[in-house]
Amino acid sequence: MELNCPFCEIIGNPVWMTGFRRIVSKHDSFFVIRDNYPVSKYHTLIIPNRHVSDIFDLNGQELLMLHRVLAEQRMELVQLDNTITGFNVGFNSGKDAGQTIDHAHVHLIPRRKGDVKDPTGGIRNIFPDKGNYKEEPNPRLWKRDYNK
Repeated sequence: MELNCPFCEIIGNPVWMTGFRRIVSKHDSFFVIRDNYPVSKYHTLIIPNRHVSDIFDLNGQELLMLHRVLAEQRMELVQLDNTITGFNVGFNSGKDAGQTIDHAHVHLIPRRKGDVKDPTGGIRNIFPDKGNYKEEPNPRLWKRDYNK
């Protein structure tokens, strides 16, 4: 546990053992909450009980459990809301990638038909004009110079 870590505070809260209001599921290695700032209804976070800064710091056993928890949550959400027709799954690794809490966590974001005008590209849309790879590519955006 780390001081000043909002996720560690949830784990360390004595109420956690009796059912912290935001915790929807508990596992040996992870707990599950709904996001405080959801991008869609039932936006869910899967968070390791062990304080690690980044998903890349999880060990093999934790990664296997993460997959199991993601699949479990996917099934639960689809049963909870029959308007869900897809998911985005992702994590931010490092401040420059948008990570704002220094405790690893995975976002499970339910998607629904028509929730955006054109979902083509999915997570690619975090960069303007790079989401829809089916349109005529802008040569300036598709350069293969990965050093810039």
